[in-house]
Amino acid sequence: MSETEQKRARKCVSCGINISGTAAARFDCPDCGCEIFRCATCRKQSNLYECPDCGFTGP
Repeated sequence: MSETEQKRARKCVSCGINISGTAAARFDCPDCGCEIFRCATCRKQSNLYECPDCGFTGP
């Protein structure tokens, strides 16, 4: 994993805050398999997210 990917991996793709704790979600993009992180708040509010690699959007 490159340095850019490591920095991106630590941030919520919906709101951009740093990820920490156990309430955050980590999953693979359904289209390209890129690892995506989301914070507990964005998950609870069902905020949209966009994959930084392929542009796939989801709830």
